[in-house]
This record gives sequence, C-alpha cells and structure tokens, in this order.
Amino acid sequence: MNVPAADAIRDHLRRSADAKLKAASACATSIEQAATLIADSFRAGGKLLICGNGGSAADAQHFAAEFVCRLTSDFERPGLPALGLTTDTSVLTAYANDYAFEGVFARQVQALGKRGDVLFGISTSGSSRNVVAAVAEARRVGMAVVTLTGDRGVLPQQADIAIAVPEAVTAHIQEVHLAIEHIICHLVERLVAEGR
Repeated sequence: MNVPAADAIRDHLRRSADAKLKAASACATSIEQAATLIADSFRAGGKLLICGNGGSAADAQHFAAEFVCRLTSDFERPGLPALGLTTDTSVLTAYANDYAFEGVFARQVQALGKRGDVLFGISTSGSSRNVVAAVAEARRVGMAVVTLTGDRGVLPQQADIAIAVPEAVTAHIQEVHLAIEHIICHLVERLVAEGR
C-alpha cells in the first residue's frame, strides 16, 4: 500500500526530530567532552583527522571544512587544522589498489597523525572495518580517539570518547550526526577563542 507523500514527509521529519531529542539527552555529555578534547588538541598545536564511509565520508569532508573555513558568519576566527581523510582520491585508490580498502584511513593516520592529534571516526554501523583499523593505528601513534556512531557496533568501546546516537535507522543516525558535528564545531571554535 502506498503512503501519501504528505504523510511520508511528516513521518520522516517527526522520526528525525525524535532521534535528535533522544540524542540531546543521551549524548550531551559525550559531545561536550569531545569538543573539549578537540579544542585542547588545537590549542596545543594538534590537528583533527576525520574519517568515515559513504554518507559518513561526506560528513568527514563537511566537518573538516567547517573547522578550516568557519561554521557561521557571526563568529569570525582563524582556520583550525582539520583534515578529512576521505578527500584524496589518489591516496584512497592507490592504497586500495596496492593493499586493501580496509587500510585506506589507517595509512593516512600513520603518515599524518602524531601524539596530541585527535582522530574522529564516523560510522553509522559502528563497525566499519577501515574506521576500526584507523582507530587502532591512532592508538599506536598516541592519538586520542572520538567515535560518532549509532546504537551498535564495536567502535564505541575503542574510543576515548564515544558519541553513540540511540537510533538504529541509518538515515536518522546520519541526520543526528550532522547536527552533532555542527554543535561540536560551534563549541570548539569558542573554546579555542577563549583559550588564546
């Protein structure tokens, strides 16, 4: 049976809003902790490396752009050092061709990451193998790790700070992730500005 478009629209938006409200209760503390960790890293000369697949790859790129450019025009500040590990197609395809796709982020963490930096791993499933491998490599080089996931998977147990959205529907997890990324950027840029 077909659902009328207006009903489908309202249903999706209500479920998305409900997912955000649940995250507001369940994730507020971990969001604040993640923002503080990232701001502390920036103030100490560190950088933020961000990775994810599919929609989360787009999020990684978007999130990095908010830090390097700005989140909004009402808060001007210098660029902050964030890098989406999903954007260099030459690196991604060379490593996947020569080795395996599972290591495309870990290799970049090994090459670009250092103690004092932060890895931000995004995975709606919470179990993306290449994000898990990146987390392991970040641990090896002494980086802090933040994960942003849904309500399942292994990544939350592997993070210093785990932001686990209490939702199982991929679309709604991704919608909440984008809101959380914007909130973190908002908090971080103000924490960094206060600390200068």
